[in-house]
Amino acid sequence: MDISTKTTAIITPSEILTYWQGHRELTRRVIDAFPEKELFTFSIGGMRSFADLAKELLSMAVPTLEQVVKGKVEAYEEESQNYGTKAEILKAWDEATEQINIYWQQIGEEKFREVFNLYGQYNYPLIQNLYYIIDNEIHHRGQGYVYLRALNIAPPPFWERAPFGEPQ
Repeated sequence: MDISTKTTAIITPSEILTYWQGHRELTRRVIDAFPEKELFTFSIGGMRSFADLAKELLSMAVPTLEQVVKGKVEAYEEESQNYGTKAEILKAWDEATEQINIYWQQIGEEKFREVFNLYGQYNYPLIQNLYYIIDNEIHHRGQGYVYLRALNIAPPPFWERAPFGEPQ
């Protein structure tokens, strides 16, 4: 066998999902660490509240996978749901987590290298679009860490998530 033609995945779709869900679980703990009022009102330097950042993340995760599974490109829309309590955000987060697991199982491995014009704006291979979604969550979670520290609340340790490759 010619080794130059053999391809082996360095990271599998299952491992990517585990990695993402580990980050989602940590982001959920950051949401939960906020006092109710400050989750919706606290910001620094004109940045959005962490509730608004969580809303953005909810607007991207499931809709991204839904577009891929249905093969239908739609423009990005911020979730129209107006969450009034932390409990409502956490419930939506948990429901989205389950939806991610369901949609993920419907994406064939070959799809990850195919170009997908996510939201009609990001015309890259699916794997790159997914990395963007994960990176965006990490970025916004970092903002949440700054907010929590400014509120004199210790955020959850960033390294406390499911280790890479381990099931949740």
